[in-house]
Amino acid sequence: MIPPPSSTTQAYLRRIGSRGGKAGRRTLSPEQARRMVALREARKAYRQHRHEYFWHAPDDLIIQPAHIPFVIKGLMNEGNRAAFEKARHIKRLCRGEPSCR
Repeated sequence: MIPPPSSTTQAYLRRIGSRGGKAGRRTLSPEQARRMVALREARKAYRQHRHEYFWHAPDDLIIQPAHIPFVIKGLMNEGNRAAFEKARHIKRLCRGEPSCR
């Protein structure tokens, strides 16, 4: 049978448990957060419309930040009104970013 932890061990565990991930939390600037959301939206749009508008792309393509203009252009040029609006939304999210031009 394992003996109960000593009072110093309990105090230590209480102290590190009270932090509860506060030290590990990352903070993002608004620009970083927008870039992250733009990439997530571009990946989602690419997956949804892969066979309609991006049939010519390699099967193993993983959308990276450098591919965002490719996704935007494909949605705007090949897609319907909803796809065009999705592309505008992604473009708005990464405005001013060199990777989105």
